Amino acid sequence: MKFCFYKYQCAGNDFILVDNRKHKLALSIDQIRKMCHRKFGIGADGLIQIENHSKLDFNIVYFNSDGSESLCLNGARAAVLLASMLNLVVGSKTVFNTVDGPYSAQILDHGQIKVKMPNVSKFEKLESEFVVHVGVPHYITHVNNILEYQVVANGRKVRYSEKYSPDGINTNFVEELSNNSIFVRTYERGVEDETLSCASASAAAALVFYSKFQCSPIWVKTLGGDLLIEISPRDSSLSEFNIFLADVYLTGPATLVFEGEYEI
Repeated sequence: MKFCFYKYQCAGNDFILVDNRKHKLALSIDQIRKMCHRKFGIGADGLIQIENHSKLDFNIVYFNSDGSESLCLNGARAAVLLASMLNLVVGSKTVFNTVDGPYSAQILDHGQIKVKMPNVSKFEKLESEFVVHVGVPHYITHVNNILEYQVVANGRKVRYSEKYSPDGINTNFVEELSNNSIFVRTYERGVEDETLSCASASAAAALVFYSKFQCSPIWVKTLGGDLLIEISPRDSSLSEFNIFLADVYLTGPATLVFEGEYEI
């Protein structure tokens, strides 16, 4: 069986997207792994199926490159662009469904997509580290000389540690820069490697930064490009910032790299 696919990248995080509105595809874990394999397949950090939804504009089903189902907000931006191309989005604003529930987004100029992040469901300070849940869980720790840091080796230690078993946790290393900016590098579970960027990781790290300095917007630098995080408390009368009472928006690029046919 042959079918069309679209390859997108979002700040270096790359995805295979498939229009599955007619439900002709029922990919197995092995098939997803092969398609995402960078030597024997198309090559990607994940695969996204776009489907119809009874009430919202569309539904996305996201799989990591190891075949596990999850949520990816870089991938969601790519899905919004493809959905627009498929005429599933009227105008510039859309609401779509994910495994984590409904999300909203806006298509801006120059391929930029602005996504409203989910509510923070966990914000825990450990010793000098944080655990932040923004759709998916993230471990945040601060480092110096981030470009020289051994992200994969140290990320695996945390991801596979007994404390976070059996599901593991996305592990993020952050360096604070000047002018309200941070640099984030991520070891991503499901990909089991460093990815060039991770949107939810960028938001989680920005929330930690905001909890210290109460400044917005925050520029997040990654190996794949820059993302912009805007954080706004819902109640301006709060004497102290409550991280759970904030609207968080992420803006970043999405680019169609190529499209083609694949046979299974």
